[in-house]
Amino acid sequence: MKRLVFVLGAAGAGKTTVAKALAAKRGGAFFDMDTLLRPAAEAIMMLQGLDPADRDSASYKALCRDLGYRITMDAALENVALGTESFVVGPFTKETADPGWLARELDRINESTSSVNVKILFVTLPTEEDYRKRIEGRGSKLDVWKLANWSAFAASLAPRKAAWPLRPEAVLQYDNATPLTVDRLSELERFLDL
Repeated sequence: MKRLVFVLGAAGAGKTTVAKALAAKRGGAFFDMDTLLRPAAEAIMMLQGLDPADRDSASYKALCRDLGYRITMDAALENVALGTESFVVGPFTKETADPGWLARELDRINESTSSVNVKILFVTLPTEEDYRKRIEGRGSKLDVWKLANWSAFAASLAPRKAAWPLRPEAVLQYDNATPLTVDRLSELERFLDL
């Protein structure tokens, strides 16, 4: 059966690290919205006279957000259609709140959850301070707004659920506070193979 894995979570949770490790171990395709959108987002923001490193403002969201999700999903769905296990990374906040979003996406490649094994891995950290330390530690210019507007950003750290009609065993909340060991990676693989 074809497989599509969403590795979701707030900035700093470590979702990219987890998804890369799984994709590398399993020989799957890896689609990170930040990577796929970056060249277009920087160009769009500069053309508007805005900060090309901004990924959080209302202007960025209005100009670039939906484009990023479309680019990412088009690339991932093309690989799913080819039978390639695909790992998609991003927050997907608006998308997971929409019960019909997943079905509409899979319909773009004439598939459904009966023909594609969809898994959601919510990568989390235990505390707001854990997120802040991770974000400060990575020193990315893409995080300047988050740190300068921490109280507004921190609202995005609350645990989430997906409204998509999936079996409960297709969704896993993964606490990423400790290193991703071989044993922990194997546990995640067992979840994917359920």
